[in-house]
Amino acid sequence: MPSPTVERLAAFTTTATGGNPAGVWIGSELPPPAAMQEIAAEVGYSETAFLVRTGESDDDWMIRYYSPETEIEFCGHATVAAGTVLGRRFGERTFHLETSAGEVPVRVETTSDRVTATLTSVEPDRRDVPATLRDGCLRALGWSRSDLDPALPLDLAYAGAWHMVVPVADRPTLASLEYDFDALKEHMLAADLTTIQIIWRERSHLFHARNPFPVGGVVEDPATGAAAAALGGYLRHHRLVELPADIVIRQGEDMGRPSRIDVHIPTHGGIDVSGHAVAIEPEEVDESVSSVEEPAGGVDHDAHST
Repeated sequence: MPSPTVERLAAFTTTATGGNPAGVWIGSELPPPAAMQEIAAEVGYSETAFLVRTGESDDDWMIRYYSPETEIEFCGHATVAAGTVLGRRFGERTFHLETSAGEVPVRVETTSDRVTATLTSVEPDRRDVPATLRDGCLRALGWSRSDLDPALPLDLAYAGAWHMVVPVADRPTLASLEYDFDALKEHMLAADLTTIQIIWRERSHLFHARNPFPVGGVVEDPATGAAAAALGGYLRHHRLVELPADIVIRQGEDMGRPSRIDVHIPTHGGIDVSGHAVAIEPEEVDESVSSVEEPAGGVDHDAHST
């Protein structure tokens, strides 16, 4: 295997200036955790995925995910990016990825010069949101309960990582997102949350989302595959779609990095999340998706990711 380098891709997009950038590192053995953390911080994207074979087969891999600040149990956009890299190296097939959350198969298909990667999440789960967590997060977001969509429940949702689903009542509320970075991070760490998934339902099968990610040192993700899978489980549990269902999530629009996440919700089992990923050339790297130190006080979300 060639000496490992980090490939850079934008996931859930067909252009390098859209979607969510991820690093993909493939080697013969995983570096020590401190080294993976250092590489992820150097890359500066919300996540970098590290992969090694678990045997002789090209189909079976171990994968670990690091944000600039910490290891993440599961990351969807970096999985789509990793599946794209593996598909280009080894061809169309289903790769079996051993994540910290469990096995995640990734089916890779190629049409013309485009690769589509579809991950199937681990079994979704959900929990009620404690009132103290709800109220603390709403304060940090600068909202009250009147800003929420009364037709959709606030919930904790899981499909490899925990997210709090926060449905807002209208598009202007979603677009005007600002929050207290440190306060929201504190509440999220206490509840073991990876992102806050703020959604607005335009139609029954079309959602717009924004995902603050302060626990990873990032203001906001332009595309969040793990949260998309969790949302699929949420919609199934609360019977908010007729099953089986296909939904589209639009994310990153307010950051200037539009993304499209396709989600298939079966009647049972893991949730399918599909997307494209494209290589990022050095001159196409956008500083708005790099991780930097946060200023004190609130964060203006027109300012993209750190």
